Amino acid sequence: MKKILCMLLSAVLFAGLFAGCGGEADGRPKKKAVKRPEIETDYPQLAGPKEGDPIAVFDTSLGEIRVVLFPQQAPMAVENFTGLCEKGYYNNTSFHRAVYGFVVQGGDASGTGHKGSTIWDAPYPAEFSPALRHFSGALCAATSPKDPLSTASQFYFVQSLPKKMDDELRQRMTEAGTDPAVLDLYDEVGGLGYLDYTDTVFGQVYQGMDVVDEIARLETDENDRPLEEVLVNSVTVSTFAP
Repeated sequence: MKKILCMLLSAVLFAGLFAGCGGEADGRPKKKAVKRPEIETDYPQLAGPKEGDPIAVFDTSLGEIRVVLFPQQAPMAVENFTGLCEKGYYNNTSFHRAVYGFVVQGGDASGTGHKGSTIWDAPYPAEFSPALRHFSGALCAATSPKDPLSTASQFYFVQSLPKKMDDELRQRMTEAGTDPAVLDLYDEVGGLGYLDYTDTVFGQVYQGMDVVDEIARLETDENDRPLEEVLVNSVTVSTFAP
């Protein structure tokens, strides 16, 4: 029931995501510099990596983005991502989509946003966990229900702004049984709660969110592609050592 309610909510809210934001002429928010709060929490997704946790380091043309990975909650997504990293699949790719206040997306070796693959050359199922949410900074698998294999190497960073959750969304997520502590964290750090149980969350930025925000602030064309190319020089996977 929780999954069904969140999926229905996603469809409704996505359609009106940018409506009435009081920003630019197209209804999107103005691309202001983002000031994110410093969060101290023991919530595992947001607490940062512990010694020995798997991490990924994105070396981009605008700086490093460091992410802790969650293989216990999303084993196939992490295996696919790390396998592609080890093959060098992401080397010299670019971020092909940047929507301020929403997501920054990459992972397509063709650079078009319409192709990709998995390490198995076959799609894999979405993986959902109540412990992993679409908080700001979440690293998610960008799969397409219509053509799962076409985007199976693609990923996106949640770049939502830190602001209080919409009251209607909070009410609907409460009715779906969401832990009140999760809702409070959404209020504090920001996020896309309506995407919970629709896409796989498999990582979380713990350093370099300013780089994600900088990419999101770039001017884009009508397809949300940054006019200034931002390269992913490489993505390396290792374990965290304090």
